[in-house]
Amino acid sequence: MTAIEFENISKQYRLGLVSTGTLSHDLNRFWQTKILRREDPYLKVGEVNDRASKGNSEYVWALKDINFKVEQGDVVGIIGRNGAGKSTLLKLLSRVTAPTTGTIRARGRIASLLEVGTGFHPEMTGRENIYMNGSIMGMSHAEITSKLDEIVDFSGCERYLDTPVKRYSSGMTVRLGFAIAAHLEPEILVVDEVLAVGDAEFQKKAIGKMQDVSKGEGRTVLFVSHNMGAVKNLCKTGVLMDQGRIQLIDSTENVVQKYISGYDTNCRTKEWPIGNKDVTITGVKILNEDQPDNQAIDMTDSTKIQIFYNIKEDISNTNISFTLFKDGIDLFHSWDVDFSPELLKCRKKGNHRTEFYLPKNLLPGIYDISLGIGIPKIGAIDQQNHCIAFQISNINTEETKKGFARGGLIRADIKWRDSQL
Repeated sequence: MTAIEFENISKQYRLGLVSTGTLSHDLNRFWQTKILRREDPYLKVGEVNDRASKGNSEYVWALKDINFKVEQGDVVGIIGRNGAGKSTLLKLLSRVTAPTTGTIRARGRIASLLEVGTGFHPEMTGRENIYMNGSIMGMSHAEITSKLDEIVDFSGCERYLDTPVKRYSSGMTVRLGFAIAAHLEPEILVVDEVLAVGDAEFQKKAIGKMQDVSKGEGRTVLFVSHNMGAVKNLCKTGVLMDQGRIQLIDSTENVVQKYISGYDTNCRTKEWPIGNKDVTITGVKILNEDQPDNQAIDMTDSTKIQIFYNIKEDISNTNISFTLFKDGIDLFHSWDVDFSPELLKCRKKGNHRTEFYLPKNLLPGIYDISLGIGIPKIGAIDQQNHCIAFQISNINTEETKKGFARGGLIRADIKWRDSQL
C-alpha cells in the first residue's frame, strides 16, 4: 500500500524582501490566474537553486518536477548537498508550506521533526507542549497521558518537564521533540538533519527507535541526514537530490556510492562566514607538502588538518570535533579536548586555529570530513557536515610495486617476527 505519493511537485521561491515588489507580483499572479484564468506567469521564469553561483533571476526553484512513491513501512533516506531541496520536500509533506505545483498524497497522521523547536511554544512547559502536540495530531487527553511516561523517559528531560521550553538547550529541545514525534504513534515519521544536534548517545538511541517504529510497528519513515553511515544502517531505499531534482532512487548502497563519487577531491581549503552563533567554524585546510592540491595524497604521507573558528565572547565547556568518513562510513571521531582538557575551562574571544596530523596508512579511497563545535552531553553549536573531501592513493608502497591488494579500512603497521621451532 502506498503511504506517500509525490506527483509533479515543484516549489518556487522569490528572493528578496517584502518591500521590493512582492505585493505587485502577488497581485499580478492573482489577476492572471484567478480573474483571467490564465497560467501563472511566474512559472515560466526562475533558475535552479545553485548556491555556488550567482544567478540573474529573482525566482529560484527549490524543487522541480519531483515524482516518487513511498510504500507503507518503508524507511527512505534522502541525501544530497546543502541546498539540494531535501528540507523543502519534508516541509511540503508536513504542510509547513504549500507546493507551487503538484500534489502530495499521504495516508495517516504525520509527525515531523524538522528544525530545533519546531512545533513547540517557547512559553509553555515541556509537559504542556507534549499535550499540545498530541492534540494537534488528533489524540485524546487520555491517549497522550498513557504515552507521557515513555516520552519523558526516552527524552531524559524529566527534571525539566515543568520548565518553559525557552529555557531548554538545543539538545534538550531536540530530544523532547523526537520523543514526542516517535511515541505519539504517527503513521508517517519525518525526521530532518536536526538529530545531528543531539549527542552521539542520543543519536544512536533515536536511530534504534526509528528502526523499531518501521520494522516492529510497520510505520513509514522519511529520514534526511548527512551521516551516510546512519542512512545505510537505517534505510533500505535512498533518494539522491541535487539542485531541486531527484538524481537517483535506488538501494541505499547505490545511492550513497553515487553521492560520494561526486565529491570534489581537488579543493583543499574551505571557508565560511562568521555567523550569529557564539562560536562559528570559519574554515578548514588540508595540508600535504608532498603532493599538489589537485593530486591524491599518498597513504604514507603526513597530512595536516587545520580548523579555524571564531568566538564572540569568552566561552567555557566546549569542544571541537572531527569525524573522518570513507564511503559514507565514519572511521573515527576525535575531540580537541582529548589531549588538551584545559580547553574545557575557557576559550578566549577572537579567531582561533587548531591543527593535527591524520594517522598514516589509510587505505586508498575517497575520504571526507565533518566538523563540529559543541557542548559535551548537550549538543552542537555549529557544524559543517561532509564539508571537504580528499583522495588517498598508494603510490610509493612496496606492496604496490609487488602487486598486492589489501582490503579493510587501514593499513595497520604491524611488526611480524618469525622464528623456527
